[in-house]
Amino acid sequence: MCPRRPRLTEQQYLGRCRYSLTLCTSGRHKAFIDKDAVTLTLSQILRAGKEHRFALIAYCFMPDHVHLLVEGCAPHCNLERYVHAAKQFSGFAYARHAERRLWQHSYFDHALRGNESTQRAVRYILENPIRAGLVRIVDEYPFSGSETLTWKELLELVGSSGQRP
Repeated sequence: MCPRRPRLTEQQYLGRCRYSLTLCTSGRHKAFIDKDAVTLTLSQILRAGKEHRFALIAYCFMPDHVHLLVEGCAPHCNLERYVHAAKQFSGFAYARHAERRLWQHSYFDHALRGNESTQRAVRYILENPIRAGLVRIVDEYPFSGSETLTWKELLELVGSSGQRP
């Protein structure tokens, strides 16, 4: 079990902010190695986003965790409520599908500050499969993308670094 992560104050999780998130699977089991599990989980994360007004700028489902870059779309958006709903919706759907728990307790978050680059966060997320040795270039990996950007826009953000030397 993952220990409870220290959190920022509640006010720092409100509003039109961007956050980089990492959610790990329970026991780090390889939940995201087939398209059906990824599609099911992604649909529930998007459902939570719609209900809590969070846009999914970039995502990458690695075998035992998922990276998300999300943005609150209104002043009242609450990251903690969004993540709770995303994990609850997707965990329930996954348990019905796979008959096991999906998520570890807690998650890792990082609020992007004004001087931090969204481009850098997108690059980090999309290049994860390259660093893990799963693919040679970003667009070879089937379990990453965006709700708000086209693949062309994502690839422009990643630039020439989106490939293995």
